[in-house]
Amino acid sequence: MREFQPSWWLPGPHLPTIWGKKFRRQPMCHDRVERVRTPDGDHVSLARMGSARAGVPHVLILHGLEGTIGATYAHGLLQRARELGWSGDLLLFRSCDGARNLAPRLYHSGETTDLDVVVRRLKTESPESPLCIVGVSLGGNVLTKWLGELGEQARQLVRASAAVSVPFDLAACARSLEHGFGRIYVRHFLATLKQKAEWKHAQFPRVFDLHAMRRAGTFWEFDDAATAPLHGFRDAAEYYARSSALPFIERVRTPHLLFMACDDPFVPSHVLLSVREKVAGNQVVRLATTPRGGHVGWVEGTVLAQKYYMEEFVMNWLVPVV
Repeated sequence: MREFQPSWWLPGPHLPTIWGKKFRRQPMCHDRVERVRTPDGDHVSLARMGSARAGVPHVLILHGLEGTIGATYAHGLLQRARELGWSGDLLLFRSCDGARNLAPRLYHSGETTDLDVVVRRLKTESPESPLCIVGVSLGGNVLTKWLGELGEQARQLVRASAAVSVPFDLAACARSLEHGFGRIYVRHFLATLKQKAEWKHAQFPRVFDLHAMRRAGTFWEFDDAATAPLHGFRDAAEYYARSSALPFIERVRTPHLLFMACDDPFVPSHVLLSVREKVAGNQVVRLATTPRGGHVGWVEGTVLAQKYYMEEFVMNWLVPVV
């Protein structure tokens, strides 16, 4: 596998992170969107590219916090899959497909039941198609936690998987983003998170304290005011403790790649050290890192012709494993 060659015109961790989010242009690859009903009467959505076929790998992409159907990294991965002759789907978590979901909950970093529903549906649709899953950022945390929860059972469902730019320790990552440039990222995400919380409160007024949610200026304050009570946690601390993927790495039993940049502005360096320790005790999990890359960045090439190393690296890793 060739080494990552970061673009000289995007120095540091923040510029490649922002470029991928704000300026990258990537055609969408899906040809239809389907709703998947959940056991509680709600739904998630799948943006679908082709149809799974016996013997041909199928990849499921899980997006990050407040991802949408237009997530460029997701369609970059799907494009790579299509070039390989694979089919694929992008799972849109509850409320991320543009529709107001019906249940008194949204989605969060440790919520794995919807992923489980979708994976089992895909295996029912095409049991002879090898299934791979790639989770990015929040989606990588969800994926790694789900694999750890299932342990050996996941081997019957998933051939191989990869998790990218994962906030493995939610409490540490939330605290880290309360300082410096991290506050810019938080402000960006809270704009839409608070909007969703507003209409969820309009549906279910007694679920959480609306005024406390509106005052939130950090992830910790928002999760304490809204995410925790919406999803049955005592407070943000309990939500982070029970939802972080870090403790689940040792229990993963399917071939699983963790791909991280050492300068990821969302993930403190001590968290990455803890990940290395967990991976050392698990032979089926591989940690691959680059010195630079930012958060879901990994931009290569020139201003007029960019390339995105993450998608190449992840798909090339999956091919021989599948």
